[in-house]
Amino acid sequence: MLTIAEYTVEEIKDPFGIIEGDRYEFILYINVPEDDELFNEKGIYIKVLFGVNGDESKLIKYDLYEAESNQYLDFDLEEDEEKEVFEFCKTHLTVEE
Repeated sequence: MLTIAEYTVEEIKDPFGIIEGDRYEFILYINVPEDDELFNEKGIYIKVLFGVNGDESKLIKYDLYEAESNQYLDFDLEEDEEKEVFEFCKTHLTVEE
């Protein structure tokens, strides 16, 4: 189970109208137990591209990064963790203006 310590969300504007629906970029700072293979002393965040088109929502893409250096980490989340990220993003779509 992922523990999301803090997050930001920003709507990605499409001035040309190429993309159907809306796109959002989430930055999820996660706490990872020391015994987890994802653990990194410098912290980890997940950059998520999330799409909404009418009633349909989907996790388009995500990448993991070391928080201190912003270095890309070549890891994938487990299926249940991906579902957690999807549900979190779906319920936290409020973007502050």
